[in-house]
Amino acid sequence: MIQRTLPHARIPDLPNPYFGKVRDCYDLENNTRLLISSDRISAFDQILAVIPWKGQVLTQLARYWFDHTADIAPNHVISYPDPNVVLGKRVTILPVEIVVRGYLAGTTSTSILTQYRKGLRQMYGHTLPGGLRDNQALAQPIITPTSKAFDGGHDEPLTAEEIIRTGLLTRQQWDEVSEKSLALFARGQQMAAKRGLILVDTKYEFGTEADGTILLADEIHTPDSSRYWLASGYDAAFRAGTRPPSFDKDVIRSWVAARCDPYKDQIPEIPFEMIEKTSKVYIDAFEAITGQKFHPDTSGDTPLARVRANLSRYFTA
Repeated sequence: MIQRTLPHARIPDLPNPYFGKVRDCYDLENNTRLLISSDRISAFDQILAVIPWKGQVLTQLARYWFDHTADIAPNHVISYPDPNVVLGKRVTILPVEIVVRGYLAGTTSTSILTQYRKGLRQMYGHTLPGGLRDNQALAQPIITPTSKAFDGGHDEPLTAEEIIRTGLLTRQQWDEVSEKSLALFARGQQMAAKRGLILVDTKYEFGTEADGTILLADEIHTPDSSRYWLASGYDAAFRAGTRPPSFDKDVIRSWVAARCDPYKDQIPEIPFEMIEKTSKVYIDAFEAITGQKFHPDTSGDTPLARVRANLSRYFTA
């Protein structure tokens, strides 16, 4: 399996490269962009490992959701020239990350559960009632927007009023992305429920074309951008006050954090069984969410050779 990973997609024949933590991107003519999902997994501000099939799973899972939500929100996708690659319209990402939450859940400093436990009841422009329990369903989903941090910055909580007053988005832009986000989340929850899953919360990124048209970008409803619980175990866990069962995609993160301070210490070598386990989590998530069997593309001498061949039409002279 390790021999079939895509640790990078550095292709000198492609123009205008930009290399992110897990994606390698190239800007083409006509305001288009190639986004290649590698198998790198990132945490603690560094690359921890490469996970077999991760890039293909996430690309194809996002494709599933883009296809099933295009009637709600137009997206940046033009085509899929390779199982790991999206050819998309080049957009300017809006400086606000839209997070929709349907439950009092989360572990980060910006999560509503973390803030609720601290005694806060007003957050992100919403007022939550007292007496809510961990992981309880909200009366209705809410949007908890944050600033879109760039260059290693940290996301900061925002309210709709702050977004408009500071000019991060216009009133018209905010109304459009918030309406579409709630509709996307409702579609996601409805489809997840049919698969025995609960879509707990998710984040959306939107960008604008040159003419100002807003498009859904990046990814949608993947395990990397969303929290899913298994519906069959939710009621028992809620009654017991424990965390509902979910796709534990933080297998490697938890393993590393238990053995060192990953922000200060050298990361220990991650054993293959942890890599294999993480790969299985992603594949299981794909199959549970879509109801489809995951079929890895094993063509080409290596995944990079296959990607190069499929993208050769975009090579510069």
